[in-house]
Amino acid sequence: MNVSPESFSLSGKVALVTGGSRGIGKAIAVGLAKFGADVAVTSRKLPDLEEVATEIQRLGRRSIAVAAHVGRMEEINSLVPKVKDELGRIDILVNNAGTNPTMDQAMDIEERAWDSIMNLNLKGLFFLSQAVARLMKEQGGGKIINVASVAGITPDILPVYSISKAGVIMATKVMAQQWAQYNIRVNAIAPGLTKTRFSEALWSNPDVLQVAMERTPLRRVAEPNEMVGAAIFLASDASSYVTGHVLVVDGGSAI
Repeated sequence: MNVSPESFSLSGKVALVTGGSRGIGKAIAVGLAKFGADVAVTSRKLPDLEEVATEIQRLGRRSIAVAAHVGRMEEINSLVPKVKDELGRIDILVNNAGTNPTMDQAMDIEERAWDSIMNLNLKGLFFLSQAVARLMKEQGGGKIINVASVAGITPDILPVYSISKAGVIMATKVMAQQWAQYNIRVNAIAPGLTKTRFSEALWSNPDVLQVAMERTPLRRVAEPNEMVGAAIFLASDASSYVTGHVLVVDGGSAI
């Protein structure tokens, strides 16, 4: 394939973005639409999602907002058919939804927090990917992009979150290996510290921020929009021979 501007076009594609109401998920959802995709956005709260869907519709693309908790199997099982019914297919899945309800360290973490983090960050990601992959298999292929974290590569001050994101990286590799035969390519983006509401407890803490910046060569926190280019590449034909890869977007902190 000769690489051209058209290689990055997502025209005619349908994407599903989880955690799409704000932060990195919203940025990626709008970015995919700007490159031609119709986009379904999902998270737990509908009002914020509807604002994102309206923004995408103003770009001339189709968009729907679906309230769903992707850590719950029954909601995964209803989400995928709804998106297919409304938009016709799913060509791109962006698994961005995540949680971290505790700042406790490994010595103090409680089972309830462990289960909450693993249920959404890893179990939900895997089973939603499975449900969408079955649809992609019928369609002849697709792209799955998992939002991991540099914390899954280099241990972070959030221990169970780091473990869950390391699991996301391995899930990415396993899915890439097993689903390549169906023309499904599975990759991950590993953001560094990014200025979102989700990570505000980190970047708004001067001591934590100082430590993070000391190990980040670019010496700044990322903006959500800086994850979009990686997502467009992995969602488009420009990455036609890329699967099982973790694209680190961290300002150099994992060097």
